[in-house]
Amino acid sequence: MTIRTARPDRVEHFRPHMHCLKKLEALVVEMQDPKTGVKGSEQKLNVTTIPHVITGKDIVAWITNKMKTTAEEANVVGTMLVAYGYIYPLQNHKKLVMCNDSSLYRFQTPYFWPSQKWVADDSDYAIYLAKRNIRKKGLLEPYEQVHYNHLHKWLNHKWDFIVMQATEQYRAGRERKKPDRVVFDCQERAYWILNRPPRRTHSALDCGPDRLIDPNASEKESFDLYRRMNIFYQQAIMRSKVKSSVSLGALVKYVTTYKTHDPFLAPCLPSNPWQTDSDAYWTLNMRSVDLPTKMRVERWSFSLFELLTDLRGRDDFKIFLKKEFSGENLAFWEAAEELKWGTASSMKSKAETIFKTFLAPNAPRWINIDGRTMGLTVKGLEHPHRYVLDAAQTHVLLLMKKDTFFRYLKSPVYKDIQKKALNPEPHSFSPGIHPIILWKQEEEEKAKAAAASAPVDVKTRRSAAAENRPRHFIIKLKMRKI
Repeated sequence: MTIRTARPDRVEHFRPHMHCLKKLEALVVEMQDPKTGVKGSEQKLNVTTIPHVITGKDIVAWITNKMKTTAEEANVVGTMLVAYGYIYPLQNHKKLVMCNDSSLYRFQTPYFWPSQKWVADDSDYAIYLAKRNIRKKGLLEPYEQVHYNHLHKWLNHKWDFIVMQATEQYRAGRERKKPDRVVFDCQERAYWILNRPPRRTHSALDCGPDRLIDPNASEKESFDLYRRMNIFYQQAIMRSKVKSSVSLGALVKYVTTYKTHDPFLAPCLPSNPWQTDSDAYWTLNMRSVDLPTKMRVERWSFSLFELLTDLRGRDDFKIFLKKEFSGENLAFWEAAEELKWGTASSMKSKAETIFKTFLAPNAPRWINIDGRTMGLTVKGLEHPHRYVLDAAQTHVLLLMKKDTFFRYLKSPVYKDIQKKALNPEPHSFSPGIHPIILWKQEEEEKAKAAAASAPVDVKTRRSAAAENRPRHFIIKLKMRKI
């Protein structure tokens, strides 16, 4: 299985800007000229002396003099140089802007220039954040902490390698001189702020949808191009195809097999818990239930995947394998699943346990797989990862599917559980009454019962009775008095 760890290439994002980047690079080269460029000097940053430092007002003044423009326009050009990563700040790292004051800046190394098309990979960014996390002892910026947590989940399969690389880079950085260490940290931080900006912020390298063709480079028609086209078309012709009638027949067969087991297409016994108030269906289909339902047992016979997916069916399958003295295949399959979905910290210990139990010579539960798969698996366990057992697991699964599964369906174990399986009768519910209406009726009955049990006020009852008398009755009383 291939895991996609790299996001779309950010080179595509600044291809349309290439003409602009070339002009900016020419301007930066002139600014670094020792005779006519911006004069740099040594400046103190906290207690560290940093060489070749330039200030924001010197940059703005040089651009104003060079381009014969105003200070405001020169400040905009300087901000563009900072936004594209050709000049990086030494103090305020959160905003990539040019300040027309005594703020300290330095020229970025050409290695980090955008025109070099250096791909900002997720693994490199994860190493950088892990290194900052070690140096800052967990005190990262809020947006960096969000990126760190996301990358920890995204690259969990190689997080140990990332932490090891970050630790080695941190140790190598401690051996540098302090000015070089500060300069390199500022360079690296400015690069990643540009390529991995905080959330809801704009990056100068973003320009819209990715292009499929590079507008700045035209591929020449060569022999190698035609050779690759020929290989592509040969592979397209040799690719296996299925007739539409065959695929539709397989779809009809699948629907016919599973339609009686779909609780929305067929009656759900004893009742559908999504349409009624009864949860007996979920209770009968728990893993720890002693006797499963007949529909559940019938579903195990559809395929080995259905049998292993149902934990109750897997337990029944284990009983059969124990009687057949061939339970090591299923145990190895479960161990491979546990390694695949387990934590990264326990991966190494689980791999060692699997090797000693199933693959080592004279192992207590040695599995029978071909020599080529065994050799590749044992070699891969020297540097274990989540999917190192995929080949052996697939081989074992095919062995159980071709032989053991069909013997299980004919065995007394399956036939016995099939006879004892429950066939629940459908519950009888009053149709047409919504649960909300039933709840309102219950609330009204409770209110009436509470009113009946409350003490009676005679005066209030008399006044209420008088108010409720009809008008003609009141007129008759008045006539009698007269």
